[in-house]
Amino acid sequence: MERRGRGRLQPRNVSSRESTVSRTNRFASKPNSTPKSSSRVASGGEKAQNDGVDDPSDLPAIVGTCPLMCPERERAQRERLRDLAVFERLNGNPAQSSPDLAVKKFFRTISTKQVEASDVRPLPVLEDTLNYLLNFFDSREYPFEVVHDFLFDRTRSIRQDLSMQNIVNNKVIRMYEKMVKFHVICLHKLQRCSSQNTSSMNYLNKEQLAKTLTSLFNLYDANRDSNSTYENEAEFCSFYVLLHLGSNSQPMGESLSWWFRNVPSTLMKTKEICFSRKILRFFRIGNYNCFLSTIAAEASYLQYCILEPYVNEVRALAVSCINNGGYKLHPYPLANLSKLLMMTESDLESFCKACGLEICTNEEGYNLLPTKQTTFRHPKDGFQSYIFVGLEQFESGTLKPKRK
Repeated sequence: MERRGRGRLQPRNVSSRESTVSRTNRFASKPNSTPKSSSRVASGGEKAQNDGVDDPSDLPAIVGTCPLMCPERERAQRERLRDLAVFERLNGNPAQSSPDLAVKKFFRTISTKQVEASDVRPLPVLEDTLNYLLNFFDSREYPFEVVHDFLFDRTRSIRQDLSMQNIVNNKVIRMYEKMVKFHVICLHKLQRCSSQNTSSMNYLNKEQLAKTLTSLFNLYDANRDSNSTYENEAEFCSFYVLLHLGSNSQPMGESLSWWFRNVPSTLMKTKEICFSRKILRFFRIGNYNCFLSTIAAEASYLQYCILEPYVNEVRALAVSCINNGGYKLHPYPLANLSKLLMMTESDLESFCKACGLEICTNEEGYNLLPTKQTTFRHPKDGFQSYIFVGLEQFESGTLKPKRK
């Protein structure tokens, strides 16, 4: 089978630094190879590089020597400025931390003159730091918004250190997979936050998800020696497809149809890609019955995290169709509609009222949805979260094993 280019790392001017990397960067699996460019995520790659995280091509390749999660110089400065997250404070003191608590922050702009090897963490330290950070993910001591803000920034810093050292190997791939999963689960968790200012957090989280996913695709291809695929590659490719569900969703700046043309047939035939393509088709043609039933039967937890914001959109479409197409003298039984929309009847009643529709009760005490109502609308502030009947195990917001 012919191998096609798919989202490789962007070409860099590496002639002057390749020899340096080959002599000193013992963590890079292919220090002498120049990753090739590709059409699959080329435009997304450019977008991903805007903040200097994934391709700081203006920096020389260096080998980090910092043995701590946060360089001592940075920790001391942040202690003086009282710039410590709650997770970094020693005994709750906002002006005191320790090497076991402080984690290096993300810096948006970096000058070549400012980068020193002692300020950059090598791969083993970055691996340990990521694992340390992810242990906070299910913490209930603080609101999730606080946890997300801390992990969001510190994982960007990890990506920044990896990029500055031009480390490209299987260990880095596993790290990026963990960081993509972090951003995917945050899509689900932020939906359930009580705070009113999570919309901007959700937007930024989705933006970083797109960038991290782009970099992961680049890493897959930069490390590929044959036509084989990585164990989890199909699942992460399905995320890319599902992120394009909305009419305005173009998270990586590239046509999805063009992206499909450059995906190897071995990946296109996997159950993960087949699932995402079915969901994409059902969503775009408005087949709400197949959309919801396919999610219930086949979605993994991570896929559901991406799909969740669209579930209520599809449910609203179903209610609108039934309201407009029903017979006025025969109201639609809520019990039947709840099975169709995979909601509890009490949730469905709340959902219909949020859409501006009235619910009535017949002589037998059954709730009904009168049709031909002219008051249907989408809630101005969006829908609240409702349980997806059949996927209750996904509602806790923790990482679950993939469904078989």
